Amino acid sequence: MTFIGSKTETALLEYAKAYLGMGPVSEERSNVKTLQLVPFDSGRKCMGIVVQLENGAARLYVKGASEIMLRKCSSIIRDPTRDSSSAPLTIDDKEAVKDLIENYASRSLRTIGIIYRDFERWPPRNAKRAEGDQNEVIFEDIFNNMTFVGMVGIQDPLREGVPGAVKRCRRAGVVVRMVTGDNKLTAQAIARECGILDREGLIMEGPEFRNLSKFQQNEIIPRLRVLARSSPEDKRILVRRLKDMGETVAVTGDGTNDAPALKLADVGFSMGITGTEVAKEASAIILMDDNFTSIVKALKWGRAVNDAVKRFLQFQLTVNVTAIVLTFVTAVSSSDEGSVLTAVQLLWVNLIMDTLAALALATDPPQDGCLDRKPERRGASIISITMWKMIIGQAIYQLAVTFILYYAAGSTGIATNNDQRNTLVFNTFVWMQIFNQWNNRRLDNHFNIFEGLLQNWYFIIINFAVSGAQVLIIFVGGTPFSISPTKPPQTGPQWACAIVLGVISIIIGAAIRLIPDELISRCIPEFLKKKRDIPGLAVSDEERFNDYPEALANVRDELAFVRKLKGGRLNNLKFAVQHPRNFIKTRSPFHSRSNSMRAPQTPTGEDSFSVPSPAPTGNDLDP
Repeated sequence: MTFIGSKTETALLEYAKAYLGMGPVSEERSNVKTLQLVPFDSGRKCMGIVVQLENGAARLYVKGASEIMLRKCSSIIRDPTRDSSSAPLTIDDKEAVKDLIENYASRSLRTIGIIYRDFERWPPRNAKRAEGDQNEVIFEDIFNNMTFVGMVGIQDPLREGVPGAVKRCRRAGVVVRMVTGDNKLTAQAIARECGILDREGLIMEGPEFRNLSKFQQNEIIPRLRVLARSSPEDKRILVRRLKDMGETVAVTGDGTNDAPALKLADVGFSMGITGTEVAKEASAIILMDDNFTSIVKALKWGRAVNDAVKRFLQFQLTVNVTAIVLTFVTAVSSSDEGSVLTAVQLLWVNLIMDTLAALALATDPPQDGCLDRKPERRGASIISITMWKMIIGQAIYQLAVTFILYYAAGSTGIATNNDQRNTLVFNTFVWMQIFNQWNNRRLDNHFNIFEGLLQNWYFIIINFAVSGAQVLIIFVGGTPFSISPTKPPQTGPQWACAIVLGVISIIIGAAIRLIPDELISRCIPEFLKKKRDIPGLAVSDEERFNDYPEALANVRDELAFVRKLKGGRLNNLKFAVQHPRNFIKTRSPFHSRSNSMRAPQTPTGEDSFSVPSPAPTGNDLDP
């Protein structure tokens, strides 16, 4: 049997059951009359309950952040092992408790302070009452002069694999930041344990971060790793600042208070087990196992899908560039205006290029190597410089080979007639595409194009199927594919020439990867490069008027109200809105009731209605 619910609550209940002799929770609750319940609030970092004692008095129990609870106390229990008598809380007592808080927090323990206060009657005589319920007291009004009972330290051990997942995230260029409501020392110890906080990292508390100006926050955020004692608003502000700086932001959360940050982020991850329904609705992805390592898996799969699209696009553009230029040049240069590649041959190439290549290149599972590169910047082109380098390099190689075979095959003795030459060009062109698929399995400048090959049997089967189909087309394609009628259509040297030139595509791809991307980038003219906005100058609507002088705040609010009224409901109202001066005139005894009740005509001819005023009174006529 175990408790189900919040980890903090269940830990306290298990401790009370094991060491304090607590009975079943249902019996404990039934034996006490609850007078008022104070739910947990992330702003005050505590929760409380008021219960009725046997003598008719009332007692307020509160638990929450230890240092905050200590500041609300004026007395402390002398010796809990003997009785519940209390004594004034001295400076030495405060220092002893603070030292204990720091000692627990430095060992990554979350400290919870337990305090109480007795009242002769409920509700107290001088306490402020809540609107709508006179028996409910405003918590802040009685949350003082408390008695310190004790403090517990709760350790939430890291899940297995979290430090490794954080390390892989950092390797992938993802900066992991921890935003928590825990004590600063507790958050620091946990962050060091899981690898989030490094030597150059900065740790701050929520109120300190919240009170900084926008420009100061932008200067601190690149080094900020831990935000302790934070509120949901601090988390939302941090997400807003990161997005304004041009970063792609992913947020994890499980509580209702995390919903604003989850909704504002580019990608929101909510917890499927402990997460609330509000958090799940506000997020984009739900982690069914509540494990941080699943975020790394999502990162790998996201990059795998993006890479699949890019691989196919890179291969398709290479084939298109080569086929279009080859077809156009050979058709223009020939006497009969006939292309070296016929319509049926281009149809077969198109089948390789679209259907089969997409299936082969898009079915690669995510590899650990995809985490070795930095993430792409926001708004980056889908075709990177590395891709353009491979597309142009392979197209140049394939065009050079096909043009040499087309124009020099007869003079070099490779082909004896035009039919054999055209068949050789077609055969070589297809084999270059087959082997170029292997180059397109990698989009970076690494040379291992066989990584994860055995995990993608679709790629292997499709390559064998296309190779076998090409051999059959050459031998039995005949008239439909415009294959040479000679027997055999291609000799041994011609077959060797086509296959070897196709294999050389892999060598050419390795040579292209040796060319630095920076060199290619410097060769691109400035007017072709995409201009980026200067980060940090974007101003959100909620902060547009934050820098206004205080004297203009009222004017700003009035103008905003008038603007909203003018552009919204006012234009759609069916009744006439009168100026106050005209309204006074209509209520004057010198104006007849029939005038005030007459429905004026709108410019469109439709009737609009004004509300008839009541009979004038002496107060109405008072100037």
